[in-house]
Amino acid sequence: MRLTIIIAFLVPLLFACAGKTRNQKDAVSSNATSVPEPLAIGYSLPLAGMSPEKLAYAKSVGIEHVEVSGMSLLVDGNRNFLLGDEEIRQRLADAKRAADQAGINIWSIHMPYGAGIDLSLIDEADRESVVALHQKLLKFLRILEPEIILFHPSYYLGLNERDARKRQLLKSVRTLNASVQAINATMVIENMLGPELMRDENRERPLLRTVAEAVEVMNQMPASVYSAIDMNHIANPEKLIRAMGSRLRSVHIADGNGREENHYCTCSGLGSNNWTEILKALHDVGYNGPFLFECHNGDEKDLVGCYKHLYSQFVANLAL
Repeated sequence: MRLTIIIAFLVPLLFACAGKTRNQKDAVSSNATSVPEPLAIGYSLPLAGMSPEKLAYAKSVGIEHVEVSGMSLLVDGNRNFLLGDEEIRQRLADAKRAADQAGINIWSIHMPYGAGIDLSLIDEADRESVVALHQKLLKFLRILEPEIILFHPSYYLGLNERDARKRQLLKSVRTLNASVQAINATMVIENMLGPELMRDENRERPLLRTVAEAVEVMNQMPASVYSAIDMNHIANPEKLIRAMGSRLRSVHIADGNGREENHYCTCSGLGSNNWTEILKALHDVGYNGPFLFECHNGDEKDLVGCYKHLYSQFVANLAL
């Protein structure tokens, strides 16, 4: 009971010090060494939505980081750029300015994906075309100064081509990793949804659909390429978190059932994830990136309130 009372006091104190200097944080954490500090909070926002007003409001309610998504504004599924070079630069410069003015960090960029934008395409000319598209886009995206560049490993696969697709993915990753490092960012590969192998009678699920496959493929990638885990893409995501360990660099926070692309907001009461176990796993592997929501949200303050609720439950569980 006494520990529970102490934790109830410390949780708001730890959130209050989240934006303080290292010395100020140390003064608080010296009295709470057994209570993990809360993570910073972020969320996914399409490039078209990166307005000064939107970002200023997000910052005012406690959002510190953003993942820029919605690259379909710039490229289509046939690997064509939709805007001229100068207009692309201007769009990205405006987004960066809005984020800087709001005091929000551009944590990551979600690169485009789809049937025609697939790092694992078997046809070598098509695969090289996909890589070239990403390389050109990365040169523009340098303007945003992202820390993380996130890729999907594949789209749906044809029948009995999984091993060949893995080999093609690895070739693409090795090339693109150098391009990502050239803009001072880190490359991450996201796990994909796949409760069973077959999507339908003609298609297999994407690569990295299970813990075992994620471990197998990530172990063949350069050590400088890391993992991103989408909590909506797999049942019991805490198992994948622990399997990736220190290789985990970014997350997508949403609830689901591991069988469908639900992307329920985490405190909606929908979905089946055990968030106390997920937060414990994140803490145990030393994850210190943002708790980055990728869900259908209405108001950013609800995301912040949701994480505070989940964090409080996690910390209270430590007292049991």
